[in-house]
Amino acid sequence: MVNGYHLTPRHTRLRDTVRAFAEAEVRPRITELEADRSVARDLSRQIARQGWLGATIDPTYGGLGLGHLAKTIIIEELSRVSAAMGAMLQASHLGTAKIIHFGSEAQKQTWLPAIAAGACLPTIAVTEPGSGSHVLGITTTAVPDGDDYLITGTKTFVGNSHIGDLHGVVARTGPGTRGLSAFLVEADRPGVRLTPHQPSMGLHGFSFGEIVFDNCRIPATNRLGAEGDGLDVAYSSSVLYGRPNLAAVALGIHQAVLDTTVAYATRQRRYGKPLADLPTVKQRIGAIQSRLMTARLAAYHAVHLLDSGRPCDAELVNAKLINAEHAIDSARTAMEIHAAHGLHPAQSPIERYFRDALHIFAPAGTSDIQLLRLAEHALGTTRQPWSTRFHSSVPPRRRKRGEAKPTPLAGTSTTGSIAC
Repeated sequence: MVNGYHLTPRHTRLRDTVRAFAEAEVRPRITELEADRSVARDLSRQIARQGWLGATIDPTYGGLGLGHLAKTIIIEELSRVSAAMGAMLQASHLGTAKIIHFGSEAQKQTWLPAIAAGACLPTIAVTEPGSGSHVLGITTTAVPDGDDYLITGTKTFVGNSHIGDLHGVVARTGPGTRGLSAFLVEADRPGVRLTPHQPSMGLHGFSFGEIVFDNCRIPATNRLGAEGDGLDVAYSSSVLYGRPNLAAVALGIHQAVLDTTVAYATRQRRYGKPLADLPTVKQRIGAIQSRLMTARLAAYHAVHLLDSGRPCDAELVNAKLINAEHAIDSARTAMEIHAAHGLHPAQSPIERYFRDALHIFAPAGTSDIQLLRLAEHALGTTRQPWSTRFHSSVPPRRRKRGEAKPTPLAGTSTTGSIAC
């Protein structure tokens, strides 16, 4: 363990590799991405080809099998340079989770090697214009038709919507909690239509748009798990991947905020001394440093527990909450230090970090949702320990000789709300 963060020399080497790539291949593209505000298709594919989408995929399927802490480091280092590209990678990891946890052996053999090689970018399509965080409000339907299903409906805020090759769609197959099912839908199937990409406030280069399904026919073999497993697919993917992934994006932004602010305050002079010598500025920098240390501890601790096969749903929720809130707070503090200099993109990237940080607040549940989940944990009313149910799916922990394989718990779904 290095610096109390559960890092091994392998993690350090991985960080160095990703950082070198991000500096050499991604940073020179930032100006273009910010000016163009379109989807960075080529750069996204280049990043995917590095093999980092295989961080949590078992080597049996061509993955790296390094686990969630390694995944966090990869996303963090990309996000330190470009939160848009970190968001691209995290969204693809989120799309991979459903196949790892619910895919049949045939589905895993078909898709996981392609994902690990960067030849396939998966998405997860849960949120709808009229449902938001309320997953049970989904109205997209999947109607059986012989050996097929016909999917009709609209999904919005789909990460990697315009570059995704394989959409993980949660649709309604019946009433109630067990009336949702999940499906794998190839992006080039007839009946799949993308609405035009709409640039947003931040994360320029990343697409999270709208997909319309109009009687899209897919074979029943494309269903993930059993009919009625859709809510489990959405919840588990959000808790085990969505929340720690977004914490990692926020962490990368947060580190960039500190680095940029320290460089500015050291370089800029007031009253004949560096700006950093002013007590008020020094205190603000100290606040950013404190938030960053707390956020990194929360993020790394949570995914270390996940890699170790220990219950950590609450820690994963808390990691997203703390990282999203602290990154936004520190970006605002940094803007205060930069003052007018922070308002011009040509002078400082700090305003980009502020815009990007605000994008991390809503996905996988707003802070209000995270607080509700933490309250359920405190009150003992949490119904489904996802980290316990799927801990045998985490690759890096090797059981000791003679140790029995853990048995996943039977799942009982909650009926609350999350945003995926």
